[in-house]
Amino acid sequence: MPAAPYDIAKQELLEAALMHVAFDGWSDATFKAAVRDSGMDIGLAKSVCPRGAIDLAIAFHKRGDEAMIAAVKAADLSEMKFRQKVAFALRTRFELITDKEAVQRGTTLFALPHLAADGAKLILGTADAIWTVLGDTSEDVNWYTKRATLSGVYASTVLYWLGDDSTEAQATWDFIDRRIENVMQFEKVKAHVNSNPALSKLMAGPNWLMSQIKAPTQFAPPSDLPGMWRGDQS
Repeated sequence: MPAAPYDIAKQELLEAALMHVAFDGWSDATFKAAVRDSGMDIGLAKSVCPRGAIDLAIAFHKRGDEAMIAAVKAADLSEMKFRQKVAFALRTRFELITDKEAVQRGTTLFALPHLAADGAKLILGTADAIWTVLGDTSEDVNWYTKRATLSGVYASTVLYWLGDDSTEAQATWDFIDRRIENVMQFEKVKAHVNSNPALSKLMAGPNWLMSQIKAPTQFAPPSDLPGMWRGDQS
């Protein structure tokens, strides 16, 4: 599907902004420079990015997610164990980053108290993208626990990677493997509890309660309701 004019304009601004981020961060100065360098009308630029450089920083992060999804889809993962697939997706997310300074500046930006929610949403979005591209079909509380756990892994890896000066970031890839192993151990404990007769009875109530929690997709409204727009209508 071709990109919408709105998305094209935002990507043009992002490309123009990146050369300034190393010096001015994701700031108003960077946004103004991007508008100037791209030759874009200021009214259009503000309609595309109402929050200026903050929206560009968000677009930069999401572009990384999209590149990771495309790379994972194109890769042959058939011989990998699932933990290896998760590690591969995480490593790919970092390997495709072409501007480490932009990530450093973004980390600083979203550490600000008033932008912390935006940062957390981006991290959760990355975790969701990884689970989704790897074929996760969970519809209950596991949808949330998987993404929360992987969000923690990704967030800690970002900080480790930013300070990593090892050859070809090998220390970061080893760090990812260790964190994924921790996640797998947690899953093993859950499986042990569920398979143990005594423990499973003890957890029957909590497990039933958690089974009532549904993934966000379960709450999507029907597309044929009045006021809903469908792209296939002529």
